[in-house]
Amino acid sequence: MAPLSHYEFGARFRALYDHAVALYQKGQRDASTYFDRTQLAWLAANGLTAQHLYDYAEDHVNGGEPGYDNALGIELVRRDYFLNVQHGHASKTVLDESKLPAKTDAVRGIEWLPRIIPKAKAKLRGELPPSLMYSCGGDRRFFRAHNILPAEFLGVVWRNESNDSAIIDWVARRSAAKPAS
Repeated sequence: MAPLSHYEFGARFRALYDHAVALYQKGQRDASTYFDRTQLAWLAANGLTAQHLYDYAEDHVNGGEPGYDNALGIELVRRDYFLNVQHGHASKTVLDESKLPAKTDAVRGIEWLPRIIPKAKAKLRGELPPSLMYSCGGDRRFFRAHNILPAEFLGVVWRNESNDSAIIDWVARRSAAKPAS
């Protein structure tokens, strides 16, 4: 495989994002048919999957979010983790969705936080099952309510990967400091 063009990542990601959105708009609903072998190899070399782009396309077409900018931010953090922590090797583990905390579970009065922490860790590690999306509608409601950028949260989770208390403290501080509606 040819060496990665790090400088061109954003442009290449944009092209694939737009391609996925166009296919979704045309009614194509099978993520496995979205990309050719070369594109799939590029995605894998950057720690991404066709499902990630499909999920962004689906939400983009159906609601306009999370949008290209947020998708790029999220995938830049994921890519950095993949290349520098995982040394370009995909995890063989997949998060068991049934073991996630309930959507209504709360910690320090913050609903969704117990659920999004393991979900964000799975996103960082490339361990989300196809049935889950990081920055889905529920995640976006959480981020909006607490004034958090999705990519920023991934960075906080990465820096505190083995310290959930630090993540919870950070979210509580950010939530308390959010601007008035």
